[in-house]
Amino acid sequence: MKNILVLYYSHHGSTRQLAEWIAQGIDSVPGTQAQLRTVPNISANCEAVEPSIPNHGAPYVEPEDLENCAALALGSPTRFGNMAAPLKYFLDSTMPQWLKGTLSGKPACVFTSTSSLHGGQESTLLSMMLPLLHHGMVLLGIPYTESVLTTTRSGGTPYGASHFSHPEQRGHLSDEEKILAKALGKRLAQTALKLSVPNY
Repeated sequence: MKNILVLYYSHHGSTRQLAEWIAQGIDSVPGTQAQLRTVPNISANCEAVEPSIPNHGAPYVEPEDLENCAALALGSPTRFGNMAAPLKYFLDSTMPQWLKGTLSGKPACVFTSTSSLHGGQESTLLSMMLPLLHHGMVLLGIPYTESVLTTTRSGGTPYGASHFSHPEQRGHLSDEEKILAKALGKRLAQTALKLSVPNY
């Protein structure tokens, strides 16, 4: 059974919901299973600390999760067209994994959520791809063979799954967003099996 790591940061819950739909896509592929993980928040206050176990949602990611995964789905809400600081902070700490080539050759995909339609979804997805390229990962997007990609009036891009969180519909993914997130998870899992990347 290949573990597919779905690693995300979520502030209001929309990115977490995308992660859960991606996990459903992964779990639909025999021989693979999704492993949901998150990262702790960060603060400018040096004395501020997060509990060692989150109050809700997935457990915090550990370096071993990167070593033991066959593939990675990485998600973050958009912050001024970029990934959120807690996820960037975690990625900045992965130098030991980079030096060992822990993620090299493994497939990866990205996903995001914004509170406005033109809130920087694609630039955020691209910003998350950069450290994954440095880690030597094989990046996947959503192909236009997924017909919903051409008809969606909410989230969804060829760069990765996304969600447009209407102010009055916060936390509710559209049917199109669910379909595309699940399709991305399924594609990630299928690619992991095809590449037969060994668990480290």
